[in-house]
Amino acid sequence: MGEAYIGAGIAIGLAALGTGLGVGILAAKAMDGIARQPEAQNSIRTSMIIAITFIEAIALYALVIGLILATK
Repeated sequence: MGEAYIGAGIAIGLAALGTGLGVGILAAKAMDGIARQPEAQNSIRTSMIIAITFIEAIALYALVIGLILATK
């Protein structure tokens, strides 16, 4: 039973780490793009928000998998 809790913790922790890195890199690149082309700010922001939702979905999937592992 303890292995399931460890697996759930590792799954959620690694997903949170990857998600945080992904969002950080994405935001840095978006700010760099806006600084280079201020007139493209709206399209860059829209693309960034869409990409962030896909990145955050990975963390939600890991949370669900972690909860499933912890309840078995």
